[in-house]
Amino acid sequence: MGWALAACLVAGLSSAASLAAQGEPDLQIAEPFKVGTFEIEGLRTVGLVLRDHYIVDIAAANLELERNPNYPRVPAPADMLDLIGRYEYGVRLRLYEIVNGLVAGQRLTGPARAEFVHDVEDVRILPPIMFPGKILNAATNFYSRVAETGTEEEKLEARQQRRENRGVPYLYLKPSRGVVIGANDRIVVPYGRDQTDWEVELGTVIGRATKYVAAEDAQAHIFGYTVTIDVSDRGGRPPGGNPTASDWLVGKGHDTFAPMGPWIVPKEFYGDPMEMLRQTLDVGEERMQEATATDMIHSLWELVEYASSILTLFPGDVINNGTSGGVGEGTARFLQPGEIVTATIDGIGTLRLPVVAGTPPAGEIGVRLPPLWSYRRDPGN
Repeated sequence: MGWALAACLVAGLSSAASLAAQGEPDLQIAEPFKVGTFEIEGLRTVGLVLRDHYIVDIAAANLELERNPNYPRVPAPADMLDLIGRYEYGVRLRLYEIVNGLVAGQRLTGPARAEFVHDVEDVRILPPIMFPGKILNAATNFYSRVAETGTEEEKLEARQQRRENRGVPYLYLKPSRGVVIGANDRIVVPYGRDQTDWEVELGTVIGRATKYVAAEDAQAHIFGYTVTIDVSDRGGRPPGGNPTASDWLVGKGHDTFAPMGPWIVPKEFYGDPMEMLRQTLDVGEERMQEATATDMIHSLWELVEYASSILTLFPGDVINNGTSGGVGEGTARFLQPGEIVTATIDGIGTLRLPVVAGTPPAGEIGVRLPPLWSYRRDPGN
């Protein structure tokens, strides 16, 4: 079977290779795919996802393909950041060739199944991008999130005022390493921080180095899309000391507070998110959030334009589009250990993560972030 994958594609090699050299791959794909990061037999690797069930080890598939001397060498991506950075420089065409060979040779199932094809339940799904260089989140970017308390008249008035005064987006940085988790991980409620909230968001993965890109050109700089959850600590800073009221590190920066995945859909297989987007979130069996792009204040492309006017975006950076109404803050209903959070974006996938309690810290509290029950409140409030 070692040459089977390559044999299915030899006829179209010369034309595909020349197109790739021109930077314009025109190879038709047999079926769409997604990409992710997986632990397969104890090793971390990037893989193709076919039919949301079959995981293809890209490095192993590429090695088999290159045994045919008619195929040029294209180094397999070392990780997801490498895949994204080189996607438009040979990697996309190679992935198309791998998928087409597997489908044409009927090598996903049955007796001809390739050794490097695995069922999704037999691998560990890791965050698709283990360590994004930057994660930028949009704050209050859905009209339904503008006002979640008060009377219906007050909510409508607040949202109308926001429509009349859109201004520019509000973006903030969210940490990456230790904060990003994948589909097989757990959301940890930090010790004593019992106002932990949920926010489902579309994660937009940057594909090219981007600075001062106009909104109308932003889509060309995108690699693909993933599902994210912006887990949030609504407890805030303890009273006293520094008078600054907001604290984005406390609110957004705890470990496990950036679930991402289960994989990334390259943009050519998703379509325009401003037309396609539908994002939902359930806690247990209860639907908490459901929204489409029609509820967004600033479009995804405006977020990219704004972000790139401040800093350079690099391949693998992630911009989250914000969340809709239905978060726990609106009703003071927060996550509890033992609950399951399920976040879905149609056409991309689903994150399903259990909620667990954090371990109490050892020793004195000192200047650590204290539990909410220890806050000294004004007796008059």
